[in-house]
Amino acid sequence: MPAIETLELTHAYGSRRAIDHVNLSVPEGSIFGFLGPNGAGKTTTIRVLLGFLHATDGAARVLGQDCWRASRSIKTDVGYVPGDLRLWPWLTGHSALGLFGRIRGTDIRARGQKLADRLGLDLSLKVRRMSKGTRQKLGLVLALAHQPRVLILDEPSSGLDPLVQDEFRLMLREAADAGRTVFLSSHTLGEVEDLCDRVAIVRKGKIVANDALSALRARAGLQVVAHFKPGAEPRAAELPIGLVQDQPAPGVAIRPGEWRGRHTGAVPELLRFLAARTVLDVSIGKPDLETMFRAYYTIGEPIEPIEPIEPIEPIEPIEPETPSPTPLKPEART
Repeated sequence: MPAIETLELTHAYGSRRAIDHVNLSVPEGSIFGFLGPNGAGKTTTIRVLLGFLHATDGAARVLGQDCWRASRSIKTDVGYVPGDLRLWPWLTGHSALGLFGRIRGTDIRARGQKLADRLGLDLSLKVRRMSKGTRQKLGLVLALAHQPRVLILDEPSSGLDPLVQDEFRLMLREAADAGRTVFLSSHTLGEVEDLCDRVAIVRKGKIVANDALSALRARAGLQVVAHFKPGAEPRAAELPIGLVQDQPAPGVAIRPGEWRGRHTGAVPELLRFLAARTVLDVSIGKPDLETMFRAYYTIGEPIEPIEPIEPIEPIEPIEPETPSPTPLKPEART
């Protein structure tokens, strides 16, 4: 059973479709990357998965349960960090762990302290005195402390310094090794490339790629960067089959003699083509995730953000499935 599954999932704000027939299947115990520019539909998808929005059409399930009908049950097994984390300014890290533990009906203070120590977070600080990076650390601790089966993370490393990012990535790998599932939406493509087993790329609400990184690289071919003697750059008619020149991105200057392209044909043909010309330098290799990501977007075509133009439907109250948890006893003070 997939940990997360969507079938023809669609959500519209009035006449605008934020997501359009999205199909995803995220296996348990995997780290899944969900990529796209601002306004592509990532946050809307996450809100549907969390039961904050009702799908216009299609279906969404987390741990085999309908995301709308079983929203309360699902949230007990989900840890979530939003893209724009906001917490009450009077909370300290300690009081936040106590509050969230009472809401969840389990004591998460000891586990939270261990996570805070790993991230270098002082739990005695009040939120109003925390920097953006420190607030982000607290959000991660609150999402991870109850050891959820599914983690849904929207830009989780925003504001974290490089050393803390390394420790956070290690935490996610440990979670996946323990059989937990991570659904990671991030603009830090190096992070996604380092962590994820599989990625989906969404463009204007539609999935344009959904595969293992290795498979995406295999289809992308080879990235070629060659430096010819200025004026000796090859013309399009001279290129061998499979070799295509990249179009420069707006505002990016190309140095005289520099040539960039992608090769999907036979490697010997590429080498013979280069050997017959005056090449000052050449680099041939598999493209990184950023290069592949850019390839799915038409240069010069703006991606318009989708904003809600009508109020979001209120969530209907759901009767509790289990009795309310008893309050936690305060820790003994020394």
